[in-house]
Amino acid sequence: MGNVYRFVEPVLLFLLRRKGRSYGYELANDLRHYALTDAEIEVAALYKTLRRLEENGCAISEWDVEGGGPARRVYALTARGEEHLDEWITVLDHMCTSMKRFTKEARAASVQESRVP
Repeated sequence: MGNVYRFVEPVLLFLLRRKGRSYGYELANDLRHYALTDAEIEVAALYKTLRRLEENGCAISEWDVEGGGPARRVYALTARGEEHLDEWITVLDHMCTSMKRFTKEARAASVQESRVP
């Protein structure tokens, strides 16, 4: 059903804004709660999106070597990432309005068709 992975990006931007800094594992857990799709989001898609956000200057990461256990990469949002999230919010808001209009009209058409003998 289309490329649902592109909708991972705004959720990751939102989570980074909300958390400040976060690890991939933590983001993966939270992504399930905020996902913009019912489809299962693969962890590989999450890390691919995080790398792309870094390449585009929307996020930064560094290795956290403090504490016990192996080093982990921690991600944070940049000013460009804040701007990009705001762009996504505008786009998604427009999509939401369009989807509501479409579903309303589609339901109305379905009701009309069921009344035709």
